[in-house]
Amino acid sequence: MGFPGIPQATFSFLAGLQSNNNRDWFEAHRADYDRDWLAVGLDLAAALSEPAARLGLMAVPKLNATLRRIHRDTRFSADKRPYHAELHLILSTGPAFNKVPGVHLVFGPTGWGYGAGRYGLSPAALDRWRHAVSDGAERAEIMAWLDRAEQSGCPLDPPDLARVPKGWPGGAGWDHLLRRKSIIARTPGELPLPAWISGPDAVDRLMALVADLAPLALGLARLTPDDS
Repeated sequence: MGFPGIPQATFSFLAGLQSNNNRDWFEAHRADYDRDWLAVGLDLAAALSEPAARLGLMAVPKLNATLRRIHRDTRFSADKRPYHAELHLILSTGPAFNKVPGVHLVFGPTGWGYGAGRYGLSPAALDRWRHAVSDGAERAEIMAWLDRAEQSGCPLDPPDLARVPKGWPGGAGWDHLLRRKSIIARTPGELPLPAWISGPDAVDRLMALVADLAPLALGLARLTPDDS
């Protein structure tokens, strides 16, 4: 039996959590979490596993793998809300989920978003990225990944730096690529939830989007390998 879609009960649970983001409410609704969030998220990750593998991506139905945990790390944040009111899945380019390039699917109570990329390039990875951008042939390949992502609804985030770093040649139309410390292409803001997300076509429709974002994630994995 295939994945039937994300049920409306999942979005109802997220709406309740968004309005009551505290431990007392969460514990009182733990059965809803287990049934409507955890089980649904793991089932969706499992359903994505095989088609993701055909694209070269990993989907592992496990918490802190494809399914990001609902608990927030508040140790270094002024925002002390204990939970993410979202269902967040990562199709990764490697086993270090959320630390390597990947494709992200994020569902909230009333909307969703998706994207691909990598946050916070290390100095060595950033140097490799800038060398690739400065090479005409490699830059053309990068631009093709980015164009495909944008056509799927995911433009690049704004550049991190105001100017091209010293010592790197810029060029009209592409020097913004040198002004980045993270490479993130994603939907600009939250999109309305589509009706198909709660139906049997959900996996196929999601994978059509993932296929457009996979070249960027996989290309970044090759150009900016994990230094560890």
